[in-house]
Amino acid sequence: MDTPGHSPSIRHGNRRLWLAYAGCCMLAWCLFVLAGSEFDRGLDPFWLAVYQATSMLWAPMLLGAAVWPLVRRLQASDAGLATTGLAHALAGLGFAALWQAGEFVVNMALFGAGHAGAVLLAGLLWRSVWGLVVYATLATAFTAVLQSRMARSAAVAAAQAESALAKAELSAISGKLNPHFLFNTLNTLIALTRKDPAGAEAALLKFASMLRYVLDTKRGTDDRVMLADEIEFLRDYLALEALRLGPRLRVDWQLEERVLADELPPLTLQPLVENSILHAVAPRKGGGCVTISARRNSLNHGLDLAVADDGPGCAPEALEPQPGQRRGIGLAALRKRFALDYGGQARLRIHTAPGAGFRVDLFIPQV
Repeated sequence: MDTPGHSPSIRHGNRRLWLAYAGCCMLAWCLFVLAGSEFDRGLDPFWLAVYQATSMLWAPMLLGAAVWPLVRRLQASDAGLATTGLAHALAGLGFAALWQAGEFVVNMALFGAGHAGAVLLAGLLWRSVWGLVVYATLATAFTAVLQSRMARSAAVAAAQAESALAKAELSAISGKLNPHFLFNTLNTLIALTRKDPAGAEAALLKFASMLRYVLDTKRGTDDRVMLADEIEFLRDYLALEALRLGPRLRVDWQLEERVLADELPPLTLQPLVENSILHAVAPRKGGGCVTISARRNSLNHGLDLAVADDGPGCAPEALEPQPGQRRGIGLAALRKRFALDYGGQARLRIHTAPGAGFRVDLFIPQV
């Protein structure tokens, strides 16, 4: 198992970092060679430029690799600004000193101590300045890489935390919908046993089929069912309600055959149909009609669903719960479920007015 510091993503990032570093070193070496070459005078000046570039740059190139662990350690230490600045200043001076020491050792091995000492004294000042400049450049670049990694890690952690929170909220919402439906259905069955025992027996068979559907769709928050299965479940539910309401409950199905294989979260339509029965059918002596439609969205090929009734409707402001008023589960839970489950891509819109019925339009994207 990979430890946090040696995860595949970190190893991949380090590999890219050192490839980029090697590329920058090679580019600097090539530019140095080109700057010192005089091609119109033959190859001798070119080989001299190659020698000078190699002898001058090998030390800072190798020392530059040691700047990375130093910067990473300072970054991880959470030291203050003054402490970090002092550490970098000392490291810069050490970098410049080691650069010159390395060049001195090579010159002494090739040309003797006298020549090496003369070269060291001649370039002591400007080589020290260049050592500080090169160190500052490397330290700044490596710090930027670490800051970028930290920002990316923080963004990933925030996204994971947000996803976990969304899944937890979604699970809580789904957990509310199912018991809510079961409680209301059991109340209907109790009422039927008093009025129509034979009808209650038939309703129990329907309820058993519905209960199996509910239990089968409790696998997880990202569960999906085919619209055809949801419609079959809804037909059983409406058949059960028809035993209680009789001809007062009228249902108008408007379903396109081509969308029946589309997917949606389970128990999406039942709370909306239940609201229509509760507010537009059951309280009225003449009952009412519930219209259920499903069609393909012509613009983005998603699934358009609608549940509408011809009931009394209400003013839009009446949809907001008043203080102390009990709030239903269905609409609020569905709205939040879609916001969490589809990342804002699904839509739930309500159309209503006094005397104009109640309609809920749903849009569910399809992969």
